[in-house]
Amino acid sequence: MLSDNVQGADNQQATREEVSNEYLSGFTDGEGCFYVGFSKRMDLPLKWQIITEFHVSQNPGGRNVLEAFQKRLGCGYLKPNHAKSLKDKSWILIVKNRKDLKNKVIPFFQRHTLHTNKRLDFEIFVEVLDLIEQGKHITKDGFREIVELVFTSQRITHKRYSKGMLLI
Repeated sequence: MLSDNVQGADNQQATREEVSNEYLSGFTDGEGCFYVGFSKRMDLPLKWQIITEFHVSQNPGGRNVLEAFQKRLGCGYLKPNHAKSLKDKSWILIVKNRKDLKNKVIPFFQRHTLHTNKRLDFEIFVEVLDLIEQGKHITKDGFREIVELVFTSQRITHKRYSKGMLLI
């Protein structure tokens, strides 16, 4: 039975389906991040874990766009961007699973091209995931190659670890 309510769940679902792939790609150009980070892990042979994630965020009024994106990709999860903040009520879509990154996120952006400096970040992200998939991240030379790749991006970031700290 379909609802007569224009704001009913069945109509909201249709609205999510109408978000174009090009819109989602452009949205990522503005609000997305292909993140490669490093975390100190003393239990690992090289003492570093490489973190790979895709993020895209939006204010609460645009949460439906994140939901549509999540559905289109078929992966990821939504959560408050800064749950403890009294001011920031934005939401974030996060994809961490490397299989999903490789098989869902990357193919989406290979088909629906980015047009800003995020394109370079995406290319670095793809290359890092390829190196990890080949097992190179667990060798000194492979780890060094990944660090060098990540630090080729000219973006201003607030990286927790400097290149020098990672390559000691």
